[in-house]
Amino acid sequence: MKITDVKLTLFSWDGITATSYGKHTGSFGGESKLGLLEISTDEGPVGHAFLGSARNPADMDGPGLISFLKPALLGKNPLDREALNKTLWQRARNASIRSIGAVDIALWDIAGKIAGLPIHRLIGSYRDRIPAYASSAVLPNHESYAEQALSFQSKNWAAYKIHPPQNWQEDIRLCETVRKAVGDDYKLMLDSTWGYDYPQALRVGRAIQDMNFYWYEDPLTEWDIYNYQKLKQQLHIPIMATEYPIAGLDTYVAWLTAKATDFLRGDVAVKGGITTILKAAHLAEAFGMNFEIHHGGNSLNNVANLHVTMAIRNTELFEVLMPDEAQKYGLINDITVNQEGMVLAPTEPGLGANIDFELISRKQLAVLS
Repeated sequence: MKITDVKLTLFSWDGITATSYGKHTGSFGGESKLGLLEISTDEGPVGHAFLGSARNPADMDGPGLISFLKPALLGKNPLDREALNKTLWQRARNASIRSIGAVDIALWDIAGKIAGLPIHRLIGSYRDRIPAYASSAVLPNHESYAEQALSFQSKNWAAYKIHPPQNWQEDIRLCETVRKAVGDDYKLMLDSTWGYDYPQALRVGRAIQDMNFYWYEDPLTEWDIYNYQKLKQQLHIPIMATEYPIAGLDTYVAWLTAKATDFLRGDVAVKGGITTILKAAHLAEAFGMNFEIHHGGNSLNNVANLHVTMAIRNTELFEVLMPDEAQKYGLINDITVNQEGMVLAPTEPGLGANIDFELISRKQLAVLS
């Protein structure tokens, strides 16, 4: 079997709700561009993936994928994923990590379709469902967070995560408001998205650990390992880092050797695909740590994340980032949370996603090939 073609269809994503997750995103919305990646083979199976998100349009990364990754794929066996993965990473200076991730997902999609199995079955399934948690945007006021948390609690979702305004004193008051609303036992997490310096992070951490928050995510800048190590020594609430930078497996080593985080974290977009986060999850398992998977930025990335979630034993919750209008687009049937607050494993071969090809055709902007 050989790869015969690689093409990327750019299509418009309209009507994105104005959204912010912190200072690192600012406010975004309106419209963006996604790319439908298609990797064709001489024996019929075609692998699919989406490139892009509401904040990172696909035309930023698409040209590099076609110019630098496509030549490395043509004529190769799509089942040689490990060899191809090594080759793709050798081109990471010319093509983005997000592009490498999209290619890797499409190769896994081909493998699942050939085997007639969902990707998680191909890896080796651990579960067929997982509890969901809601992950907020930055909301207008404290009451909006409390109301949203209560809404998801009433729907049996396992937990609620706060993306705060990033003023440390206000953030503490916000956490107090939400904790009071949902009661003492409901799981709450705080994701400060790299918003504090060390003294602020310590003060907020001490406050939320006293409120029985479940984890404390990204309080310091993404590479401040020195201060993360100090922070971890001062707090007993679990600390979660390593979601960023946008890079590969090797970036986890420094965090492990410094004992600077209690969890490892990543997703298929920012870490370069299913192959990388699967390895990272097994690396975390070797150290007795969870690998909690971050949202993927688009619908097919989230499906790919879900397959890995179903195939590893050391992850506890599935992140659903709000609002849906800034995360979900291009599938006829997207990931849903059932009445028990659970997300179920895909059952169809490959990614098993129902891509809305009619919408993509109608919204098509260009084809890169």
